[in-house]
Amino acid sequence: MTTLAHNPWFEKGMTYDEYTKSMKVNREELTRVYEQLTFTDEDLAVWKDVAKRNWRGIVLTADWCGDAALNVPILQRIAEQSSVELRYLIRDENLELMDQYLTNGTSRAIPIFIFIDEQGEKQAVWGPRSPEVQELITGLRSQLPAADAPDFAEKQNNVYRSFKEKITSDPAIWRTVIDSVKAAVRG
Repeated sequence: MTTLAHNPWFEKGMTYDEYTKSMKVNREELTRVYEQLTFTDEDLAVWKDVAKRNWRGIVLTADWCGDAALNVPILQRIAEQSSVELRYLIRDENLELMDQYLTNGTSRAIPIFIFIDEQGEKQAVWGPRSPEVQELITGLRSQLPAADAPDFAEKQNNVYRSFKEKITSDPAIWRTVIDSVKAAVRG
């Protein structure tokens, strides 16, 4: 992706307040994580180092996404501590950008956080999940019946509901996201 491609996307994005005010699905969960999240002194030292880089960030997300209910508030709080201005874009309204950041080259998994420098050049990308959260959902999905089973849809909905509740209420899971983001921004 060229430098010129990032800056227009950033300028097009919503602020965090605009994004949260537009939410219709997971605002309560997102707010809970945002308000209850805490950082260690070591976390704060990393965020202070990131602040020296003058980065900005583009977030591809959607309010229906359970992973976004977990990751968006954590990354927003990190951005606030790091003096990184984030701008939010709705995935399905920005597929041209989304398709440049596919998970495993095929999936439009969100949220995706694209950190850019002052010139608009990509410096780091993180998302959609920490490795531990990926392991959790992979394990839960492995317990589902075959996709053509009569109760598949019901069981899948129950899995995703319990998954979202767990990831948006368990600070140990939040810690995996913090540590994964730290690894990504350290380079």
